[in-house]
Amino acid sequence: MIFLDVSHSTTLVAASFVIALVAGFTGLTLTKELSQKTIGHRKIAIALASVALGGGIWSMHFVAMLGLQMPILFYYDSAITLASALVAILIVSAALILLHFTERTPLIVTLAGGLVATGILAMHYIGMAGLELCRAVYTPTGILLAVLSSFALCIAAFWIAYGERSNRNILLGTLCFGLAVVSVHFVAIAGTRFVEEPAFHEFGPVMSNEVLALGVILTSFVIFGASLWVATTYLVSSLAPLTNAPVTPPPTQTSKTTTMPLRIPCEKDGKTLYLDPAHVAIVRAEGHYTHVYTDGAQHFCVWPITEATKRLTDSGFLKVHRSYLINPSHLEAFERQKDKGLCRFSGVDLPPVPVSRSNLKLVRSLLGT
Repeated sequence: MIFLDVSHSTTLVAASFVIALVAGFTGLTLTKELSQKTIGHRKIAIALASVALGGGIWSMHFVAMLGLQMPILFYYDSAITLASALVAILIVSAALILLHFTERTPLIVTLAGGLVATGILAMHYIGMAGLELCRAVYTPTGILLAVLSSFALCIAAFWIAYGERSNRNILLGTLCFGLAVVSVHFVAIAGTRFVEEPAFHEFGPVMSNEVLALGVILTSFVIFGASLWVATTYLVSSLAPLTNAPVTPPPTQTSKTTTMPLRIPCEKDGKTLYLDPAHVAIVRAEGHYTHVYTDGAQHFCVWPITEATKRLTDSGFLKVHRSYLINPSHLEAFERQKDKGLCRFSGVDLPPVPVSRSNLKLVRSLLGT
């Protein structure tokens, strides 16, 4: 088996890294603050972010492949090339759905990073399978290094970007995502050899490098345009204090401040009900929303558990578990169960609430048990 000599265009290698960074920035910014949006808005944002991230993975790969120089002409199977893009987008969308429609635990963040790593690897090797007139020959070491680098960097990227949804963390997550995509490609390529194939093995129409370049230019233009669109959120946020600055009334006017009593917004039959926290016994997390329990009734609340904790702590609610808040005024009994606990309530149809190991000492102290 005679291996072909290959080299890379430095300019296109650098361009591929820039595309990976821009795609990561666009996708991670599109999903910022989704917990405050409706389900419909979340679905749209996740779909757009999936196209940005998955399309960016695809664009980075084929920009780098356009820079791959071999002593023979080679082509691409257009059907397999298209399939590699769609696979990347679908796998990334599965990761984003996990992050934004389930409770975001450390396991979920790690699983999402692993899914994106799988998407990058699947895209790379499916895309390489589309080569015509030459064939990629892989080594076990090259595949292993590509897998390790993909999982390590992608999980790190999502832990950083979703550990705290701040602009700084999103930018750091973007850098890790770009490094993950580029590293997987070039680590995999470093462990790959190419041999000449005498004939076409067409699954779909054959596509030349020139035609592929047109597709990559188009997708890159869309990704760069989307990045400019989402970047405006950073500019708006920096200008917000100026546009929302309070207006001082003239001396002849009397300025009055009205403080609205805290109410919990709940949805029922297309209407928004506002519940008095004093009537609420339990708040339970349900994905990025919560369920609110009153005596004999259960309500759907648009607040995530983090928002409910922030707003209701001053009203006397206790966080007894990462998924539960309770109102001690409705508590009937507390049961110690080894290193955990259980709260029981006096109202109708109020379920018992678990007290986690990490919260047990604080809860017992506050309850005086």
